[in-house]
Amino acid sequence: MIATPPPTSIDSTVKLLDSADYVADRALATSVFLMLKMQRPLFLEGDAGVGKTEIAKVLASTLGRELIRLQCYEGLDIAQAAYEWNVQRQLLAIKASERASEQTTGAHIESAIYGDQFLIKRPLLQALQGRLGAAPVLLIDELDRADEPFEAFLLEVLSDFQLTIPELGTIKAAEPPLVIITSNRTREIHDAIKRRCLYYWVDYPNAARELEIVRRKVPGVDARLSAQIVSFVQRVRKEDMFKLPGIAETIDWTRALTALDVIELSKENINDTLGVLLKYQDDIHALRTRMQTVLDESAP
Repeated sequence: MIATPPPTSIDSTVKLLDSADYVADRALATSVFLMLKMQRPLFLEGDAGVGKTEIAKVLASTLGRELIRLQCYEGLDIAQAAYEWNVQRQLLAIKASERASEQTTGAHIESAIYGDQFLIKRPLLQALQGRLGAAPVLLIDELDRADEPFEAFLLEVLSDFQLTIPELGTIKAAEPPLVIITSNRTREIHDAIKRRCLYYWVDYPNAARELEIVRRKVPGVDARLSAQIVSFVQRVRKEDMFKLPGIAETIDWTRALTALDVIELSKENINDTLGVLLKYQDDIHALRTRMQTVLDESAP
């Protein structure tokens, strides 16, 4: 993989994202450009399915960088996120050292077993040790799913692009990784994290942008059908629901309807495929009770 230089302007950033079929508005492209220019983490917040994670994937592919992903979850700790020692190999090394020489001291053994060969590198440490001139894209995905104490551990990484390992010392990145942090806002992230990042709220796209996304992601879809789908989804997002459909659901629904050879939306084929668009039974039931009204109001 050959790394390419980052874009030098907002316009070139728009073109870079566009080259990977990511249809971004200028405000988002500006945030991405500043992240690259200032070498600051970019914190992306927004509802699930609006394209936050995709930005990291697009940057990795278009800039020729490795994508290192840290998927956050409840209970995530340093051992899974940064590093841990291979205890089994360390024990074997200690036994081998003891057999080799009875003169081996405890201090000698300790210095020998805390070497790089015994270190298991997790995403954060991997990202800090990327190649010079080709720093990886580090995606810290869905940080809101991790426990709050984990955020405190991230501060050193986000502030100074370094990680302190008590047995080895401080490991600092020769070149800062390109850091993207995402959150679905299931809980608030501490201000200390946000202060170290540039911030952007990724919202649902307007109709024109969503239509362009659908046409790019589902090539060959009938123009009239895609317009009906986008118009219907845009109208559905005005309903009071537990989980509004994101762009990902719009794309999946378009693919499903195309696979069923649907040429025009109707109450019947919408009802048959609502499980692709909506993921909660209460939302599906609520929409079915108002189906005709929503369908009439969404007519292009």
